[in-house]
Amino acid sequence: MGTMRWAPGRPPAVARDGMVATSQVPAVLAGLGALRAGGSAADAAVAAAAVLCVAEPMATGLGGDCFALVYDGDQPVGLDGGGAAPRSASGPPAERGPRSVVVPGVVGAWSALLERFGRLGLDRVLAPAIDAAEGGVAAGAHCAAAWQGSRVAPAALGRPPRVGEVFRLPELGGTLRRVAEEGPRGFYVGPVADALVRASWLAPEDLAAFEARWVTPMRGTYGGLEVLEMPPPTQGVAALEGLGLLALMPDRGLVSKVRAVALALEDARRVVRDGARVDHLLAPEVLADRAEASPTLLGELAGGTVYVAVVDGEGMAVSLIQSLYEDFGSGVVAEGTGVVLNNRAACFAVEGEVRAGRRPYHTTIPGMLLADGQLRGPFGVVGGFLQAQAHVQLVSSLVDDGLDPQAALDRPRFRVEDGAVHLEGGQWPEAASLTAAGYPVVLDADRVDFGGGQLIWSEDGRLLGGSDPRKDGCALGW
Repeated sequence: MGTMRWAPGRPPAVARDGMVATSQVPAVLAGLGALRAGGSAADAAVAAAAVLCVAEPMATGLGGDCFALVYDGDQPVGLDGGGAAPRSASGPPAERGPRSVVVPGVVGAWSALLERFGRLGLDRVLAPAIDAAEGGVAAGAHCAAAWQGSRVAPAALGRPPRVGEVFRLPELGGTLRRVAEEGPRGFYVGPVADALVRASWLAPEDLAAFEARWVTPMRGTYGGLEVLEMPPPTQGVAALEGLGLLALMPDRGLVSKVRAVALALEDARRVVRDGARVDHLLAPEVLADRAEASPTLLGELAGGTVYVAVVDGEGMAVSLIQSLYEDFGSGVVAEGTGVVLNNRAACFAVEGEVRAGRRPYHTTIPGMLLADGQLRGPFGVVGGFLQAQAHVQLVSSLVDDGLDPQAALDRPRFRVEDGAVHLEGGQWPEAASLTAAGYPVVLDADRVDFGGGQLIWSEDGRLLGGSDPRKDGCALGW
């Protein structure tokens, strides 16, 4: 890739022995605490992710789904913690409410990740989250704004906090304690499971049968980097196809990036399904053909997601993403548990109807970068259907412009949505090029709609971290 260009503004965080980057400071500190206690990157990722369930309850929780990529110096692996619709499900997808819920995969994914790569045990890893839920956590600025601005914030979680105000989720703390003591069985069987069933259309057997799956990541290349993404039912292939298309275009400017991501999103919406094979989208002849096509500007926006990047002192990296789908998911809290249930079944809209016992199209995609088989780092950008688009923009910023991790995340973004290209203010001077190419353009002043990313870059014994200014977090290490 050559020498990084250190852009004006905040420099990247630097570290030698380990680093955590995510969207809330208490979660970063929990992850670092796990590393300093002798834990692995997997322990740190789960510790941070669990605290995020408390610190960003509109975006993630035990009632959501979880995906991860892990690199431990050998072969990278993917962890699929996406749950299915009930086996008795039918009819059109619901946007919110009890019929929008799929089986929550977070707890099962945490357990599988720690069983294979952890050192500390679930009880120690969840301790900071239990303390945060029962003792309270101060609301970050973006967290408070999202909570206050939500039209579906559940009353069961209490009044939306002001910036810096301490809020508590004691019922969620109790559920976390049960999981810490009993493992995933304490969530998928017994009193918590009974409460989930009463609150939704899930049946006991739907919950009891859940197991996270280990899968083989999809791979693509761009400018000397190998980019890893999750296979279906996630939209990971859209990020890889978008990069593949961009590499074939005459330049790497804004118009080319918009064309690349719009075409890739179009293809992903058409072919990504639970269990589908999508490798053909990355075949050289298919990419060459698609690079000559004119895209339609598809896209939808939803943003109830958090992301964690961790690299430990032994070179293990974890890229982990969790989601309720939209803010506060279904809007349903299982009584007595503090668990906000997802509305991931709304994504069956891509297929037109709910598929019983199957998983919907997933927007959540963790990313990982390698070079010559060696780790370069975990990365991810939250933001629903924005995510694949943002992966393309972030990787291009690193490769084509040589930006450091923080500068790459600071850079203004675009998103293709509902027939137009939405631009952050910093990209508005380039709007004329899009208009000349025939794309409708919208200047969008709400930075929240452009997601939030994290990235840790590992090279030559250095760790360089970036954390998106659109969120409340940071990258920290030592």
